[in-house]
Amino acid sequence: MEIVYVYQRKHKDFGKQTNLRDQPAVLCLDEQPDPMYMRNYVERNPCSVEVNTESFSFQNRGIMHLQGGWPKDVDPTDVEHTIRYRKKIEKDDEYLRAVKNLGSVMEHCIKQNNAIDIYQEHFAEVTDTLEVEQPWAKSSNVYRDPNEVKRAATQVSWYPDDGNKIAVAYSVLQFQQMPSNMSMDSYIWDVENPNVPDQVLTPTSPIVSLKYNPKDPHVLVGGCYNGLLSYWDVRKGSYPADSTPIEKSHRDPVYNVAWVQSKSGAEFFSVSTDGQVLWWDIRKLSEPTESMLIDPEKNGTVVGGTVLDFETTMPTKFMVGAENGSVFMCNKKAKNPGEKITHIYPGHHGPIRALQRNPFFPKNFLSAGDWTTKIWAEDVRSPIMGTKYCNSYLTDACWSPTRPSVFFTSKLDGTVDIWDNVFKQNDPTLTIQVCEAPLHCIKAQEHGKLIAATARDGSTTILELSDSLSKMQRNEKSIFSQMLEREAKREKTLEASAREKRIKAQQKRANSATFRPTGSALDELIKSAEDDFFLTIEQAGIDVVRPTAKAAEN
Repeated sequence: MEIVYVYQRKHKDFGKQTNLRDQPAVLCLDEQPDPMYMRNYVERNPCSVEVNTESFSFQNRGIMHLQGGWPKDVDPTDVEHTIRYRKKIEKDDEYLRAVKNLGSVMEHCIKQNNAIDIYQEHFAEVTDTLEVEQPWAKSSNVYRDPNEVKRAATQVSWYPDDGNKIAVAYSVLQFQQMPSNMSMDSYIWDVENPNVPDQVLTPTSPIVSLKYNPKDPHVLVGGCYNGLLSYWDVRKGSYPADSTPIEKSHRDPVYNVAWVQSKSGAEFFSVSTDGQVLWWDIRKLSEPTESMLIDPEKNGTVVGGTVLDFETTMPTKFMVGAENGSVFMCNKKAKNPGEKITHIYPGHHGPIRALQRNPFFPKNFLSAGDWTTKIWAEDVRSPIMGTKYCNSYLTDACWSPTRPSVFFTSKLDGTVDIWDNVFKQNDPTLTIQVCEAPLHCIKAQEHGKLIAATARDGSTTILELSDSLSKMQRNEKSIFSQMLEREAKREKTLEASAREKRIKAQQKRANSATFRPTGSALDELIKSAEDDFFLTIEQAGIDVVRPTAKAAEN
């Protein structure tokens, strides 16, 4: 059946063009109120009534529809049987009549689709006007540990494609305080259903860290409390598809894992407080493909690692946050193990809790530890920007994936701080009290509209952000880029000045070591020092009697 259509004029040429113009308002009708109608109404004082509604738990179930409509005597799995049945039906007169009737309807629909482009963007060239609104964030859903023995929600990972699911790891991190009847399961939750977990992950030891594979959203990797690493394929069930042997694994809890950019999409690496960084391939978890000891001084003193960061645009570089408060910049392709740590950034008074590169400016990264967060540049040893010290200890931090100047921090007092460096740097733009329990982890959804915060009481809260916090503002990227460049240049100038002062001080000490005053020169130096000392005492308002020259000689 051949379909032919011809048009003489375009659709936009139909009808007369509409011209709009401004004119004053015209009153068409003025209906005055009728007092007679007021007799039908009785004025009452409003009252509020609170009612406890009954909660119902529901569960979504679905079926996978492959093929349907086959008669009972036809086996749809037998290819030859189905081909014979199709040929038989195609020769039937009723089949031809049905196709012919449906063909006219289909032809009409096709002509309609070709006549009008229903997907045409009429205002594609018009720029969006961003309305100035007060930043806000509200709780969207709360997902609680369904077990009787509540455990801490230690880490959360967003589903890579559309962020409609979250994987939450549950564990008790306090040493030797794990109850004997505690469940080891972790869960995958549907964002729209906080009542029942979507899927269960059953490990051999409680999961401390968990992360989705960005290339294959059905695969997750988890680091366990006993040092093992396991990976799950959710299509195969709740149990791990494979795990690492105990003798080849970490000797402490695995606090962080990160997927590596590779052709297979099956490689990742892990870090633990035992001071090891291990690389793995899920296709062969019998032993690590590569290992590194965190030994910055190269003297055998190993530092425990707490967090990892890997940027896909920099395949050979990675960063490790350590227990001693330092950030180590590493190069995987170094010639020997001793040269893998290329730079050391001493930044915090306690363990590094968060480490992440800016998604818009990869050479700048964020670190969180003790009571403050700091922003760094790769080529500057000191932080270029930072927040003031908070009253509560920080537990995690992350950048916004949609706004380059915004990042989020979680604290032990159960609050989340949202910082906007373009708006102000001294104080957070917004502070939200998520819960009363200490927070453990905070992660932003890829679209930037939602953030998930986990707590020690086993709850995971999803916060919805306003457009002012989730959509990029006008000229924000260029403004923040200039700010980072300005601060990095300032720190470089200060570093150069401090270096010159150190060199001059060393030279002065070297010159003073060769010159030893004697005789009258020594007496003059002693007398000058005594005069300065007593002058300082007198300025402080303390009465003191200077020794005379005769008393000094005695």
